[in-house]
Amino acid sequence: MKKIETVGIIGLGALGTLYAHLFTEALGPEHVLILADKARTERYRSQELCYNGHPCSFHYEDAAQRKEPVDLLLFAVKFGGLPAAIETCRHLVGPETTLLSVLNGIASEPMLGQAFGPEKVVWCVAQKMSAKKEGNQVTVDPVGELALGVPAGQDDTHLRRLRGFFDVIRFPYVLHPDIRTHMWSKLLCNTGCNQATMVFQCGYGGVQVPGKARDAMLGAMREVVAVANAEGVALSEADIDGWLSIIDHFPADGEPSMRQDGKAHRKSEVELFSGTIRRLAQQHNIPVPVNEWFYQTIQNMESQY
Repeated sequence: MKKIETVGIIGLGALGTLYAHLFTEALGPEHVLILADKARTERYRSQELCYNGHPCSFHYEDAAQRKEPVDLLLFAVKFGGLPAAIETCRHLVGPETTLLSVLNGIASEPMLGQAFGPEKVVWCVAQKMSAKKEGNQVTVDPVGELALGVPAGQDDTHLRRLRGFFDVIRFPYVLHPDIRTHMWSKLLCNTGCNQATMVFQCGYGGVQVPGKARDAMLGAMREVVAVANAEGVALSEADIDGWLSIIDHFPADGEPSMRQDGKAHRKSEVELFSGTIRRLAQQHNIPVPVNEWFYQTIQNMESQY
């Protein structure tokens, strides 16, 4: 396969901006395309986006006007926007395009595989970063890393190609031997931490200290462990402890994406978190009262927007 030379990114929230910045710094703006439909592209161009206080020099491009496939296509939209993003970029996926998703949850990789072929999709968990977007200001500290892998039995050609590219540009990543389990582990983190900060209207500091927010976060995480075990995924209390060691060292005033959504009165990714756990728990007859409470509380909050 040819080396990766062009990168397309669709979605310019906190994570999309983070990766647009890293790729642009490494490759130059002419090789990194921020893709969207015409109207959104014009909005991007009219706003000066700043990364850690510095103006971004991104190359915005109307996806419909781009004719050649990109070598690497990274999806960084909200889950609800993924079907539209797939259609916006469908013509930019060629025979050798590598696909990467930094969406939360456990659903985006199968969706991309169904749309474009599973062999093109490198499974990924965006982890250990704290990224916040308020208006046109994106603040990131730390940058974190991507955990990469492919499911057992899948051809790893695209994974090897992506690793080679990341090694050359010194992009932060780790290779995970069991990416499916690791994705479930990140779901455990999001289901607890993201939902707790949204419901209790706090930053990381609110779940770093003893209290109702931390108790609810831990309760939701333990319910994810129970459901994961029923699904054949070997999570345990050790996974909870591992994520706590990361969460407890984030900046106290940092905020997960769901808290940012709540403050901005945007629809959140609750369906990816407690929504997923509720549906699977019902299949296995497992009680998940904390996630039921999170789900209903967030639904009520969003009905007021």
